[in-house]
Amino acid sequence: MVLSTSSNWSCCDLFLKPRTTATREGSIEMGEYNNPEYVGVSEARVNDFKKVSVLPLVFLIFYEVSGGPFGVEESVQAAGSLLVLIGFLVFPFIWSVPEALITAEMGTMFPVNGGYVSAIPALGGGVPRTAAVLALTLLLTYLNYRGLTIVGWVAILLGIFSFIPFVVMGLVAIPKLKPSRWLVVSLHNVDWNLYLNTLFRNMNYWDSISTLAGEVENPKKTLPKALFYALILVVVEYFFPLLFGTGAVPLDRESWTDGYFSDIAKIVGGVWLRWWIQGAAAMSNMGMFVAEMNSDSFQLLGMAERGMLPECFGKRSRYGTPVIGILFSASGVLLLSWLSFQEIVAAENFLYCVGMILEFIAFIRLRMKYPAASRPYKIPIGTVGAVLLCTPPTLLIGVVLSLSQLKVVVVSLIAIVIGLVMQPCLKYVERKRWMKFSIKLSDLPDLQGANQESANS
Repeated sequence: MVLSTSSNWSCCDLFLKPRTTATREGSIEMGEYNNPEYVGVSEARVNDFKKVSVLPLVFLIFYEVSGGPFGVEESVQAAGSLLVLIGFLVFPFIWSVPEALITAEMGTMFPVNGGYVSAIPALGGGVPRTAAVLALTLLLTYLNYRGLTIVGWVAILLGIFSFIPFVVMGLVAIPKLKPSRWLVVSLHNVDWNLYLNTLFRNMNYWDSISTLAGEVENPKKTLPKALFYALILVVVEYFFPLLFGTGAVPLDRESWTDGYFSDIAKIVGGVWLRWWIQGAAAMSNMGMFVAEMNSDSFQLLGMAERGMLPECFGKRSRYGTPVIGILFSASGVLLLSWLSFQEIVAAENFLYCVGMILEFIAFIRLRMKYPAASRPYKIPIGTVGAVLLCTPPTLLIGVVLSLSQLKVVVVSLIAIVIGLVMQPCLKYVERKRWMKFSIKLSDLPDLQGANQESANS
């Protein structure tokens, strides 16, 4: 049997013959699954680790996507109160809902670690700051090493701690609310680039949770539920702080910069509430760190299980966590810590847009080419509906890309080229037998077999 590892959701070239045993482990040369000299990935030990349930998964998704309203202040500076409130109500229907629905369908269709990459490989400064970065990175990296279950419950505690001060701020702000402040708008004075990028970066990455679908308890039911609850949580956590913040104090758009929520807290509640909001911001950053590191490390593990990376990336600790993936993720954090937040976000948004276009194409092609494949959760629309579902977010991607600065475009394209060059390099390494590559086939959907059964019936 031959299965190309360049097969993916975007190309839909996953040709799997009907399985005759419960477990199939193959050994591959990258793109060749019939090489007996390579070692398969063992499943016995993996199944012993505790899986993640709905509640921790909701908060992991929350921190992958949002982390709270910290960082949305610049949208008010860019567009004023009315457009921001409308944006955080309307944007989820244009972008977040389609992405979450597609993630639910494809994540349950491919309930394995690596998520979308299981199917889309080819489509301040000074000593104190450095010490703080190193110390926090080591601490949070150790948390990830200890296991996904621990990280999930830590995310819940951090989330609750981050939510409560905004609830308190909202209650304290009620007597000071003036609805007329919500209607402030000046279409001739809108920074559309800043406005759209702020909305975009704070409402995306719903697909990131798919990279650890293999660690989820009953992902076919748990993943759609968690995505639904997390979507509600994210929208509420953005909209109401903005509603109370813009309505409780006179609008001074220039003041709405990162961290302005803490200033509002001081105005409406006092210094104690300001410190609470600032503490919540720190906890939110920790939550986003551990959630992102989990997603990144399990993505690398999933790629190793699919034969896209050397077998060493699939090694787990005694806690079931991907050791090499965690170390790579921590190294990336330390490297990126020397760049400005704006530079990181701009490049990240550009690359994410490119990746999402591939996922949309993959989603539509899977619907067209493998209509009979098992989909435990399926969006109740046909092929035309799938195209229509992907059209608004694709148009939005076009707008975001068109507003990108030249520097961001150049840096992002260089990153894409590096990624494309790495694939033939890894194939060369594999052909030379310098490193082992393995693959686990037992949890991949039998797409071709499903189509044949549908045709025969």
